[in-house]
Order: sequence, then structure tokens, then C-alpha cells
Amino acid sequence: MSKLTHQSYSFSHNAWRRLKKNKGAMSGLVIICIAILTGIFAYFIANDSTPNADRQIVEIQAKKPGYKKSFLKVKKEKDIQPTNFFEQLLNGKEDAFNLIPINDYQEEGDSVIVQKFIDDGVQEKLSFQKSKLPDDYIVSKTFWLGTDRFGRDILSRLIVGVRVSLAVGLITVLISLTIGVILGSLAGYFRGKTDNIIMWLINVIWSIPTLLLVFGITLALGKGFWQIFIAVGLTMWVSVARLIRGQVIALREMEYIQAAKALGIRDMRIIVRHILPNVLGPVIVIAASNFATAIIVEAGLSFLGVGVQPPQPSWGLMIKENYNFIITHNPMLALAPGIAIMILVLAFNLLGNGLRDALDVRGKV
Repeated sequence: MSKLTHQSYSFSHNAWRRLKKNKGAMSGLVIICIAILTGIFAYFIANDSTPNADRQIVEIQAKKPGYKKSFLKVKKEKDIQPTNFFEQLLNGKEDAFNLIPINDYQEEGDSVIVQKFIDDGVQEKLSFQKSKLPDDYIVSKTFWLGTDRFGRDILSRLIVGVRVSLAVGLITVLISLTIGVILGSLAGYFRGKTDNIIMWLINVIWSIPTLLLVFGITLALGKGFWQIFIAVGLTMWVSVARLIRGQVIALREMEYIQAAKALGIRDMRIIVRHILPNVLGPVIVIAASNFATAIIVEAGLSFLGVGVQPPQPSWGLMIKENYNFIITHNPMLALAPGIAIMILVLAFNLLGNGLRDALDVRGKV
């Protein structure tokens, strides 16, 4: 093992050891790992595994947490194609049955007589041929966080909605890091006119309020899932560029960089091979911070109606759809996604603070 490789391994090992001692950072890391696994297997975990967790049963709208109801399964008229594992993993699977909420049922010969639930104190008597029903025609479901105004399971939409928050954070961080690292490196290394032009661009973008800039980009690109990724990512690169520029300015005067220049090594090779690896620590820290910020911005945009569009579940959109219930009988409809946002953002902030301490280049051991 070369000396450089050994030093790199030693630094990584010591950084990980320091991070493990930080209980807050490790708690955040655990929450993030749980969120990632939940997002990946959302449709296998959620009670409602339909695409976008959009099973609407209007008779049970706006029910409180812990609501339990029995349903009669009635086969849909159209044929539902079978869904394989990967299709369900990505998009869920469509229900082959309609679920009819019932208060009671009884079997009479080859018929099943049910009391269909319409509203509290209101029911309707219906009859179905048993031969046209599946073997397990009665199912019972518990809605642990209640249902929204369309009768959809809040917990299922929360679980599927974590995908949007994590995806927005990931794509945003990739876009902001790519633009910020490139422009910051060029500005810090070449200085002069290149630095002046890039800093002018940074200051212009910095002077525009983030939300206003996102609004403008979103209106130009249109509303939608992918548009929100690009819009948020294009507004968050300036902090990365300023940080990288400062780091590169300090490193370009180091002796090993001057030696590399004297040996005739190309500028881009010096930047990529000798400068950027030494600013990796601050980049990781700001990436965690930007991840948390992107989640909040996406939730805010969805709440205002310019982010993710229905019926796709987004935590911000769920708050928008149910915030009027806060002052009525069922505040959990809006509080649940708000608490989910708070926990996930807190987890990234805790991890970011822990990474900042663990990757401190002042030589802690």
C-alpha cells in the first residue's frame, strides 16, 4: 500500500470513528437509511399498494387515526393485468377489486347481503351473488393515521411520498454539486477575468430570493415531477460554488500545486486530481445541508401548487390538501406529513453537523 493510499485510508477510518461517536449524527443516519429503504419498498410496505397510493373510497373520507372498517371485495369489470415484482416495486399494482365499505353482512343461499356504509348512521342494503365474489370477499383494514378528504389512506401516501422528498433531494444535490464544483473550481483556480465573470453570475443569482427564482424556473419549465428537480437544483448551486472557490483559492498556493505546475501538468488535471479530492469534506457537508433544504423547498412549492401534481403523493401537497382540517375535527391529516418533513430534515441536519466535525481537516484523532 502506497503512502498516499495509506493516508487516505487512515483519514477515512478516523473520520468514520469520530462520526460513530456522535449520537446525533448516527441517529440522523439511521433515520435516513430507514427512509431510503421505505422509499424503495414503499409499495410492499404500504397498506394501499395502488399506483400513487390513490385508492379513493369517498364514503370513509376524513376519518381519524386508528379508524377500522370492513370491506366487501367486488371484482372490477375490466381485466387487470398481472404485475411482476419490479413493476410493483416501481409503480405499485392496480387493484383487481373495488372495496365497498360495509357495516354488516350475512349469507343467504348463493347470495351475500351487505349493509353498505354510506355515512355515519346511513346505510344501504345490497345483494351480491357469492359465485361472482372471491373466496376472501370480506376484508378488514385499519387506517392508522386516518384517511384524507378523498378516502385515501394517509399512512400509505406518507410512505410512498418519501420517494418524492428523497428523489428531489438527491437530484437537487447532484445538479447543484455539478454546477457549483465546476464553476467554483474554475473561478478559484484561474482567478482574473474568469473569476470576475463567475462571481458576477453568483452574485446575481444570490441576490434573487430562492423561492422567487424557483417560481420563475418552474413557470418556464412547467409544473411536474422532473421540472421541480431541475428548478430547485438550479437555485442551490451558488452556495456550493462560493465554498469551492474559497477552498480552491487557498489550495492553489500550496507547494505541491506549484510543483505540479512547474512539472507542466495540465491545469484541468491539477484541478481534478490534486485539488478537488482535498475539498471533498466540505462538499459532503454542504451536500447534506442542501439535501435538507431541497426537501423543505419542494414541500413549500407543492403546498403552493407549483410542485408535484396530484395524484402523486408529496408531503407538501398532502399538507395543502388537508390543512383546513387543522382547525376542525381531524388535525392529524395535515400534521402527519408536517411531522414527517420535520423528522427527515432534522436527520439530514444532524448528519451534516456530524460530518462537519468528523471531516474536520485540522487533524483530529
